[in-house]
Amino acid sequence: MTSYQSNQETVANESTSTGELINEIIEETKDINYVEIIENVIDTLEQDDSAMVSHPSEGGNRWKFKYGTVEVFVQLTGPTDEDTLTVWSVVLKLPAKDEPRLTRQLLEMNASGTFEARFAIVENQVVVLATRTLADLSASEVSRIITVVATIADNNDEALESEFGAA
Repeated sequence: MTSYQSNQETVANESTSTGELINEIIEETKDINYVEIIENVIDTLEQDDSAMVSHPSEGGNRWKFKYGTVEVFVQLTGPTDEDTLTVWSVVLKLPAKDEPRLTRQLLEMNASGTFEARFAIVENQVVVLATRTLADLSASEVSRIITVVATIADNNDEALESEFGAA
């Protein structure tokens, strides 16, 4: 029978290495340049050199770009963990035909096919919307949020407009 003995020094080193690795990951997350990531994602999605950036008076950054048949907006309020990334795209202007049926359909779509995004009503418009604080937000999540909103909006705007547009 083989006997195994633990080596306390090895366990301590492995534990320290794991702790150091976790600290490195946390530090890397803090050093993410969200502006650069957002601009890289937009560069891969935008069409016809449509990307524009502005710096609102309230601070942060706001981008707009064309994706398929929709315009997509991306807003970054600042660089801290408490700041937010918001992505939205208008898919239908209100008022609409048969708004109760439209509302029901949007709620059903929210439950089954919008991933991190959702349909919402903002300033008398139906939008696809996603919002996330920057705390622990990775580069891949930034890319996914922008891509999901753009794709859902582009896949649904024409059908919603033809079925419910202009009451």
